[in-house]
Amino acid sequence: MSESTTIRWEQSGDGVVTLVLDDPNQSANTMNDAFRTSLRAVADRLEAERASVTGVIVTSAKKTFFAGGDLKDMIRIGPAQAQQAFDAGMAIKRDLRRIETLGVPVVAAINGAALGGGYEIALACHHRVALDAPGTKIGLPEVTLGLLPAGGGVTRTVRLLGITDALLKVLLQGKQYDPRRALEAGLIHETAATGDELLAKARAFVAAHPESRQPWDVKGYRIPGGTPSNPRFAADLPAFPASLKKQLAGAPYPAPRNILAAAVEGSQVDFETAQVIEARYFTELVTGQISKNMIQAFFFDLQAVNAGRSRPQGTAPRTVRKVAVLGAGMMGAGIAYSCARAGIEVVLKDVSPEAAAKGKAYSEGLLAKALSRGRTTEAKRDELLARITPTADPQDLAGCDAVIEAVFEDPALKHKVFQEIQHIVEPDALLCSNTSTLPITVLAEGVERPADFVGLHFFSPVDKMPLVEIIKGARTGDEALARAFDLVRQIRKTPIVVNDSRGFFTSRVIGRFINEGVAMIGEGVDPASVEQAAAQAGYPAKVLSLMDELTLTLPRRIRDETRRAVEAAGGTWAPHPADAVIDRMVDEFGRTGRSGGAGFYDYADGKRTGLWPGLREHFGRDTGRDGAAWPVPFEDMKDRMLFSEALDTVRCLEENVLTSVADANIGSLLGIGFPGWTGGVLQFINGYEGGLPGFVARARELQAAYGDRFEPPALLVEKAEQGGTFR
Repeated sequence: MSESTTIRWEQSGDGVVTLVLDDPNQSANTMNDAFRTSLRAVADRLEAERASVTGVIVTSAKKTFFAGGDLKDMIRIGPAQAQQAFDAGMAIKRDLRRIETLGVPVVAAINGAALGGGYEIALACHHRVALDAPGTKIGLPEVTLGLLPAGGGVTRTVRLLGITDALLKVLLQGKQYDPRRALEAGLIHETAATGDELLAKARAFVAAHPESRQPWDVKGYRIPGGTPSNPRFAADLPAFPASLKKQLAGAPYPAPRNILAAAVEGSQVDFETAQVIEARYFTELVTGQISKNMIQAFFFDLQAVNAGRSRPQGTAPRTVRKVAVLGAGMMGAGIAYSCARAGIEVVLKDVSPEAAAKGKAYSEGLLAKALSRGRTTEAKRDELLARITPTADPQDLAGCDAVIEAVFEDPALKHKVFQEIQHIVEPDALLCSNTSTLPITVLAEGVERPADFVGLHFFSPVDKMPLVEIIKGARTGDEALARAFDLVRQIRKTPIVVNDSRGFFTSRVIGRFINEGVAMIGEGVDPASVEQAAAQAGYPAKVLSLMDELTLTLPRRIRDETRRAVEAAGGTWAPHPADAVIDRMVDEFGRTGRSGGAGFYDYADGKRTGLWPGLREHFGRDTGRDGAAWPVPFEDMKDRMLFSEALDTVRCLEENVLTSVADANIGSLLGIGFPGWTGGVLQFINGYEGGLPGFVARARELQAAYGDRFEPPALLVEKAEQGGTFR
């Protein structure tokens, strides 16, 4: 008999066996080889000692209940290991099924996060009790990593909740529930306030149900809501793939498609066959490149970023007590809300009491919405709002140990607001400027302590966007950089760190995406095709609609400032083909974007009504540089957008704007909407078919067809020749 090393067997005098999940070699339990061996050992022992077992309680010795599949193992699985992956998954399913069908009550005492494989273990139990504590999260988030639940998660949620609720509540969105919402959604049966109560409730279920089984193992059980064999359900079934197709907009995300197929097909067969179907669809995903990309980015890279890989070492962590937010416009109001939500006292300053109060009203609106949806209480709302003090008086900033300036993008104005308050705030206060493009080194000239001055680029809307780009100026000290990093983590956002440069990383690189889409309009490509190409490439915002949101005048102003800076430094300015299109749109047609009521789209009452027909009329000639017909292949349209951003990211590495691959990937995904299936800008290159050499070859094809902006940088060519990747 095999030995259990990660699951402890504890049996009390009444015959109840407590299986304690406790991998001695890891801080969290995962479905690694040791767990698979241990699960088989305890299943063997339970069957062998069945006569003396009155019930089973599954709990954990870790802070989390169970972390799920071992991603370090999964990321290494390729097509050659497909059979091995399938067999390993089926082995876990079989052993969980043996415990589930033992004939005695089996209870999950969930004492922490049970996500993915952790919740699948709980699903294999007849009763689920969860500790109602802040760290407890429940759900199946595999879809967010390009996978599907492979430990019976699809099979059991379909039988527990029905096809519709399993898909919409659990599987397709990868939603994570706190215990109370998990109870409402039917994912668990009870909550407990303490660890002792958790185990007491588990024991109470065992005592009350000496003979217990899963509902789907009871004769005559029907899946809630029916299956495709039910005519009414079958009539509604086509809506699922249609809805999924609309949601994905043609982007290459195979996991939702496989989840839908496994759920629908598995509902029409017996339990064991459904498990096999689930395993086959999982194997296709785990051996594919897209899951590799998404695991690398959304687990390993995100973990590296949040762990402080880019934070200067040797500086003790500091907590901000009171922050001054200068400017109560949309950005400042959002920053104030985010800081207050994290428990920081906020002084929100603007030129008039009315303007400052309007900024605070933004938080009031967000909290009113949260209250109406049951996501906060009146007491918590009032507590948060009490932390925001709107003012027009600079003296009210006394005692602030951090300043975040969020006024209009004008260096003279930014200098002025800092000079007004720098002797009022704490003598060593951290000085931060929220800017998307202005060089931090230039802005630091307006303060007496440039070593304490750092850039914080927040993204709009601040309350929803998880990323902050921290910019180190030429004179920014390591202590200020570390303090800025700590502040971003304190307000529960994800920080990336970059060096100073016009546009930094995110604004500079997203500009490449936008310019490429606009350039195609100038080439006579149908605007609907341009938007469709962006959607099918996986961008969450279509390129022309995004341009309208940003306004056409903003990139033009940034372009003019950048050109002046390049020429002042003795360089030669290289215009982009998009420039002429933007100039005509603004100067000839007076179309400046959504805020101006007209851009690439038409608007009525601020809402998009459709693409402007004038685009086809004024730019709709499908001709090229030589005047001959020059249709742009659809694959080229997608690749031009993706490659323009990826190639410029490599240039950012060459120029030392970026110093971390993880920062590049996470910054592109969370900040500027680079398609999630790629794993980020540099992982897109790593995972490209044929690796880096394949990517270089494709870039050169685009260069030959569309211009030298697609020339692969020397760093990329060198890595490709050496057989390297961006790590």
